[in-house]
Amino acid sequence: MLSLEIDIDSPWPASTDWVDLAEAAAEAAAGVAPELANPRLTASLLFTSDAEVHTLNREWRAKDKPTNVLSFPMLEREDLLALAADGPPEMLGDIALAFETCNREAGGKGVSLEHHASHLIVHGLLHLAGYDHEISFADAAKLEELEIKALASMGIANPYCD
Repeated sequence: MLSLEIDIDSPWPASTDWVDLAEAAAEAAAGVAPELANPRLTASLLFTSDAEVHTLNREWRAKDKPTNVLSFPMLEREDLLALAADGPPEMLGDIALAFETCNREAGGKGVSLEHHASHLIVHGLLHLAGYDHEISFADAAKLEELEIKALASMGIANPYCD
């Protein structure tokens, strides 16, 4: 199974076990996208602030604003799908979650921060696996379908329903 390298920065509250939550989200993502279950894969996950995500977004995506989650893939989808289960570790990519934006969005949706963060981790991992909602309507629908299935396996309601 995919392993996560996790860093948790302030202001993410210490009252939640973010490591367990992230590992559960990774397992759920691998349950709907089996290519993520490859034991050679590693991904880094940074729980950080809006200020840090704003900097990353500006530097790497030329967007001068924070966002809820950023994903930086390091493997092409074709390479991921062709990756044998045996061999040295392979870095799938990096994900960063912005606390203030995530917390505000969770409040606006009437869901817990933990459920919203789980959704965004699943979303980020699926992006690292090559799923993208910005290519076409069909691609966006496929990504949403996978997210809904992964979250349901965690007991989390469909985030796209009102």
